[in-house]
Amino acid sequence: MTRTADLGIRIGVLPSGPTGSVVDVPGVGAGHATIWRDEPAPPGGRGVARTGVTVLDVGGSLFRSPVPAGGAVLNGAGECTGFLSAAEWGLAETPVFLTSTMQLGRVYDAACELLMAEDPGIGDDVIIPVVAECDDSFLSDARRMQVSAADVRTALEAARASAGGPAPAEGAVGSGTGMSCLGYKGGIGTASRVVPAGHTVGVLVMTNFGDRERLTVDGVPVGRLLPPPPGAEQAAGGPARSAGSCIVIVVTDAPLEPASCARLARRAGLGLARTGSTAHHGSGEIFLAMATGLRAPRGGPPARVAPLGGSGLDPLFDGVVEATEEAVLTSMLAAPTVTGRAGHTSYGLPAGDVSRLLRAAGRI
Repeated sequence: MTRTADLGIRIGVLPSGPTGSVVDVPGVGAGHATIWRDEPAPPGGRGVARTGVTVLDVGGSLFRSPVPAGGAVLNGAGECTGFLSAAEWGLAETPVFLTSTMQLGRVYDAACELLMAEDPGIGDDVIIPVVAECDDSFLSDARRMQVSAADVRTALEAARASAGGPAPAEGAVGSGTGMSCLGYKGGIGTASRVVPAGHTVGVLVMTNFGDRERLTVDGVPVGRLLPPPPGAEQAAGGPARSAGSCIVIVVTDAPLEPASCARLARRAGLGLARTGSTAHHGSGEIFLAMATGLRAPRGGPPARVAPLGGSGLDPLFDGVVEATEEAVLTSMLAAPTVTGRAGHTSYGLPAGDVSRLLRAAGRI
């Protein structure tokens, strides 16, 4: 698995955390369940699946101790359940579950069942799990219900087990298995930044957007300089499907109120733009930010910590933009070429060629 740091690429000016990933935020974990099968179409089998589930968890019981949260939408051709309630209450009450578009209902159901089994209080006071999606139907058979409750459990357990560990798997894993980005294979990417005050900003992206010609790496127009991959007309689902989607989850240990979380989330769009996104008409760029620094018991008094605000947010804004840009690039560099449904192929970004172009431009 290749990451931006492996190629000597340095995005922005802030330092990364120890793993350079979202798990650098204390208590945060990310895990996957990858569904990869090649079976006959029903009734003989379940068809071709290149899909899965990814979970980001901030640790502890979010039902008993929700975290301040806020979101932003750059272009809304997508879905994220729990987004409206997070905006209304300024709280996230569940882990974040990511999957493919047609599997969203199954993941939502499974998330409800798993969280209810853990806490008998859920049901007397209901939850709306945060479940977000991108369309992986170029590579995966979307006419079959490919995800099971067991897959959601696997991803949730893996997320919780990963807290404090090494960087999670990235690229064509979990919900990113069937995604394509900027003309190449996309998927899951993460990154972190540490601001001067000592707070950590972590970002996890699920990338499925954009045109190859717009791919930009640390300011270098790589997409225009690289030779097109074989069958480039299919690499992101064909010209008509260059509009995909991107989900960005931001998490920080800084003491932020919900309105400040929403402001952080909005900055993710700047990070996407630096990689080549123009947020096409049919694309869903949905961002959610969570902050653990003011976390308090459900229904209890707020944490007695002075919140950051005003110009004190500027370093966190910087961190979100830089980490989002890096996470998108890592989601591509970490992903191999994948062939899926009907022989469709999404080609891996050639790391060696990218390195050569950046070296020639004096970027590494």
